[in-house]
Amino acid sequence: MGNDENCVSADGSSKKRAFGSSNTLNQQAVSPRKRSVLGELSANGGNVNLGFEDVCTPEMIVKKTLKKIAEKKDGQLKKGHSPLIYQCLRSMEAEEKRRPLSNYMEKVQTDITIGMREILVDWLVEVADEYKLISDTLYLAVSYIDRYLSSHALSRNKLQLLGVSCMLIASKHEEITPPRIEDFCYITDNTYVKEEVVEMEKDILKFLNFEVSNPTTKTFIRSFLRAANENPTPNLKFEILVCYLAELSLLNYGFLRFNPSMIAASAIFLSNFTIQPEKHPWSLALQLYSGYEAFELVECVLALRFLQLCKGFSSQAVRQKYMHPKFKCVAELRPPSAIPPSYFQGHQPNKC
Repeated sequence: MGNDENCVSADGSSKKRAFGSSNTLNQQAVSPRKRSVLGELSANGGNVNLGFEDVCTPEMIVKKTLKKIAEKKDGQLKKGHSPLIYQCLRSMEAEEKRRPLSNYMEKVQTDITIGMREILVDWLVEVADEYKLISDTLYLAVSYIDRYLSSHALSRNKLQLLGVSCMLIASKHEEITPPRIEDFCYITDNTYVKEEVVEMEKDILKFLNFEVSNPTTKTFIRSFLRAANENPTPNLKFEILVCYLAELSLLNYGFLRFNPSMIAASAIFLSNFTIQPEKHPWSLALQLYSGYEAFELVECVLALRFLQLCKGFSSQAVRQKYMHPKFKCVAELRPPSAIPPSYFQGHQPNKC
């Protein structure tokens, strides 16, 4: 990879987002700013036989495609089987080489703290917003960071370099037009030169064995939303709330103990409860599709709920982003004071 970057100019209106010196790593303040909407890439519907034996108009092809997708989805959920691709993703996320240590700050790092990691991720949220990167890029970059720090002791003055290098690799993998290396140097206020970023990029790729693809929480959210949407018309506010809660988890080091699929499932659970507290938040369809029963999500759901309710965190990039009307102001939503214990004991089959 190295110097073979895609030469794509950054948005001319971009401003420098200085991460700060090692002294400012101990500061928690984040300046407010107005944010633009991030673009999203939607997943494909899967392998579908369009039935081209007959001569079809474009309108007929679209109708047949949508019908077959719906029939395939309904059949999978009724049989109690999650798609094969989902089962493969669950196996991948459990592989030791793809999982960061949940205690690497205590076991590996000597100069970097949990607070510094939070500041870095919060800053990367702003970088992703500044360059209009899709959320998959952000999730993947944070995954690289945690995995790298799980085996490499790093000095605090190299933490931002690690962050932009991981974002560079993730953007090359996910984006159609990724920013250039020079753009990432610029966004750090030229704290690092191009050669330093290239060298760190090579080191990260070597550590990853060039296996840059990895299932993230965002990957599983897409899968679960198919099972969660009981109505033909998607609930946009619900889907945005799920994404908001999941992005909050990126900031918190404590969530490394949970698999991405569990965080995604918990975000679905808590979003359902926040929007419709009178209805059981974990349907039979979700249980069958995800493989998680409600009682397995207790710890993760309560941890997410704490993040949702707490307003005192200094890292505010995610909250400010989702306070925007284009994101339905979902950061303002609050769940009821307590989740009924019965919701974690199971659901009512006749309401699934």
